[in-house]
Amino acid sequence: MFTLRPSGERGHADHGWLQSQHSFSFASYHDPRHMGWGSLRVINEDRVAPGQGFGTHAHRDMEIVSYVLSGQLAHRDSLGNVEVIPAGDVQRMSAGTGVMHSEFNPSADAPVHFLQIWLLPRRAGIAPGYQQAAMDAAARRGRLLCIAAPPGEGGLVDVHADARLHAGLFNGPAEHAQLPIAPGRKAYVHLVRGRLQANGMALAAGDALLLQDEAQVLLEGGEDAEVLVFDLAP
Repeated sequence: MFTLRPSGERGHADHGWLQSQHSFSFASYHDPRHMGWGSLRVINEDRVAPGQGFGTHAHRDMEIVSYVLSGQLAHRDSLGNVEVIPAGDVQRMSAGTGVMHSEFNPSADAPVHFLQIWLLPRRAGIAPGYQQAAMDAAARRGRLLCIAAPPGEGGLVDVHADARLHAGLFNGPAEHAQLPIAPGRKAYVHLVRGRLQANGMALAAGDALLLQDEAQVLLEGGEDAEVLVFDLAP
């Protein structure tokens, strides 16, 4: 069973300096039909104007993954991390018992475009933490690369959640991939850009496919496609 979530049905927030699309209920956007999917709670597609950003604010008991598509995202937190996340990098921040952080666009003339993803942790009260890694485009070409997974499972960054996040790039009929889904688990396909077929369903940029009781995710027919695929606890 699967359900299409069209890009145009996402929530939208226009703050001038920030344009944000919400796949699930977030801030002033509330839709009881879209409160998350399994252990996935938030996907916000954010575009931040040059020199603007999110001031220092608090999080706790959430695994937060940032996936930068273009531009750069500057990060500063109460753990002492001061980093710049370029396009092609993935970052994980475990909020755990509590962390303060800020994010902003350090460029004077170019916007930053990124996805912010929240995953529910396996348990509350873990120690806060930070990781950042570069995603090799060649390792994602025509296949799914595990970019985030529980510790010891081979993700580029660790997430303390029952979730695995894969990223892939697909273009043309020769490039296709499949990801087995264990019984009882859910999957979520988010097309970042381009066009792609997932389990026979045509997706355009910003569309998502929510899957339950499916044995696999099958990706094919990509046209300059960049995609994220989540394997999720129910």
